[in-house]
Amino acid sequence: MDNEILYTIVLSRINYFGIAGIAELYHQMGSATAVIDHRHHLRDILPHAHPRLVEALQGLDEPMKRAEAELEFIRRHHIRPLCFGDDDYPQRLRECDDAPLMLYYLGNADLNRRRVINIVGTRHATTYGKDLIRRFCHELREMCPDVLIVSGLAYGVDICAHREALACGIDTVGVLAHGLDDLYPHQHRETARQMVDQGGLLTEYMSQTNADKRNFIQRNRIVAGLSDACILVESAHRGGGLITARIAQSYHRDVFAFPGPVGAQYSEGCNNLIRDNGAMLITSAADMVRAMGWESDRQLAQVRQQGIERQLFPDLTSDEQLIVDALSHINDLSLSQLSTQTSLPVAQLSALLFTLEMKGVIRPLAGGMYHLLI
Repeated sequence: MDNEILYTIVLSRINYFGIAGIAELYHQMGSATAVIDHRHHLRDILPHAHPRLVEALQGLDEPMKRAEAELEFIRRHHIRPLCFGDDDYPQRLRECDDAPLMLYYLGNADLNRRRVINIVGTRHATTYGKDLIRRFCHELREMCPDVLIVSGLAYGVDICAHREALACGIDTVGVLAHGLDDLYPHQHRETARQMVDQGGLLTEYMSQTNADKRNFIQRNRIVAGLSDACILVESAHRGGGLITARIAQSYHRDVFAFPGPVGAQYSEGCNNLIRDNGAMLITSAADMVRAMGWESDRQLAQVRQQGIERQLFPDLTSDEQLIVDALSHINDLSLSQLSTQTSLPVAQLSALLFTLEMKGVIRPLAGGMYHLLI
């Protein structure tokens, strides 16, 4: 396992310099170890491999030395390396074509939590925006107590979302645009420290990586990819929050936005996105919960708190139970995703899903997704 971690770091190091084909090679061969072991025969595996890729994988002295130092760093600081093929790697992110091969994680929250949302927006949050976030988090805590809130630990909406989540007892994860040996902005260090105990810090970047401008754009795709839904609170007509919302759209994730006063600088982006059907208008957490079909979470939480044990679906066949188990782990899956998770043929799966719908166990959603009603 150590070799796989080491070699994934090596490939990530090479990939950082924009050499095309690394990810394709990894996915084709199934592991970093396989790529490194067969690096001298790349043309046999990937005939169209770019000469730069072939060259980069021959001279591994520098990336290997750097990877060994990084492995020592993460061990020393109790950082969890998450390789693309690991069970703990975020499943939602794994579905995205541009998911990183390696993540570095410092924290205790499950990144495959049943409900994950991101809250993003301007770095110049107004009193109006901060009040929206405060009410949203408190309402969400009551309706979906097991939710995970993701953001980018930046000024404005991001840090407000993290702090309100902490105050409500909601786990929150910050996605960084640099390595875990530093924190930007420095003013958020205390909040970040609390997040390690109630959520976590996540990055695709090795230590000694500066918070360069391009890294923030790259960071936004991870924020979007980790989540079931993107919540845009305030945004000018351009900004990082809008970029995250558009990436979320490209990943077929639900996007919601709070409206603001017409003509207000930091509501323009939200209002435009709603106007152009790029986001659903919400005024509260309840609006989002209803749109996502998460209404049952509160009732289930109350049942668990009361210690009531009940058999939700007593008359399931073994194949039906496979589907329920898959949706219990990650809800709202497509037919093809369910087929992969359960190893059931699509034709048989379609019939089983219809039966489960008739039993009131699941319901179909827009876009060909299936939602478990628990």
